[in-house]
Amino acid sequence: MRAVVYDQFTQDLDALQVREVPEPKVSPASVLVEVRAAGVNPVDWKLMAGYLDPIMPSQFPIIPGWDVAGVVVGVGLDTPEFQVGDEVMAYARTDTVGGGTFAERVAVPVRAVAHKPASLSWEQAGALPLAGGTALRTVDALGELHARTLLIHGGSGGVGSFAVQIAIARGARVIATASEANHDYLRSLGAIPTAYGDGLVERVRALSDGAVDAVADFAGGMLDVTLAVLAEGAPHASIADASVAAHGGRHIWVRPDGAQTARLAELADQGALKVEVAQTFPLEGVADAFRASQTHHVRGKLVIVP
Repeated sequence: MRAVVYDQFTQDLDALQVREVPEPKVSPASVLVEVRAAGVNPVDWKLMAGYLDPIMPSQFPIIPGWDVAGVVVGVGLDTPEFQVGDEVMAYARTDTVGGGTFAERVAVPVRAVAHKPASLSWEQAGALPLAGGTALRTVDALGELHARTLLIHGGSGGVGSFAVQIAIARGARVIATASEANHDYLRSLGAIPTAYGDGLVERVRALSDGAVDAVADFAGGMLDVTLAVLAEGAPHASIADASVAAHGGRHIWVRPDGAQTARLAELADQGALKVEVAQTFPLEGVADAFRASQTHHVRGKLVIVP
């Protein structure tokens, strides 16, 4: 089968190649998925650069990609939940970095797989699991949000925009930071936008009539602002700053969870969660997709379509 691969850790995106690789083996508790779409996430190019090598074992050549939507074309010996022909979606990370989703087919552990609702396009389904799961886990960590004010740092990004919608669906009043170019987008999601930069603490306090009830950080480097605007003892969480744990917050790392992906799929199917796809790329365009991701200025999700 055809897949995108790299043979060593490097920041040189031109090292990505499309070539023939062996078909994945289907273990007893996994399914073989024919890939229709695979979302791009910043972790994909960070893995390629070796940034996660200290905590995750790797097996070269590595096929990047952790998000997938596709059709089940093979099942393991212990997979009663799925049958050949099922349309599915998954955050497909395994404990060893190696066989990713930027390929024609990928073997995915059943524990990570959920059924794809018909209301989602392949591209939307392939874009949702990792970023959506990270947003969902972060919002869950903040506890009850109904009729409370939540500040979201980085509200227009792939993860932040999902968190905005999930929190609003739970009855929260959301203030979200973003560049001014994305303020109308945040308003369309139901959030109150405000700009980054000097005066942010004062702007947030004015918009919230005092302290906020919770903070979710998807940008990093915002701990001082968080602590300055957060009510005493209130919850906060970050996916980008581990130091929040020393200040009473939660540092979020999301694990593959089919039940969690199914919750996201249900929200999307109900219309409570919109998945914006910014651009799609073929396998040969993965390097270009990574370059676009590295700008940190993409609104919505980038998706690989084999």
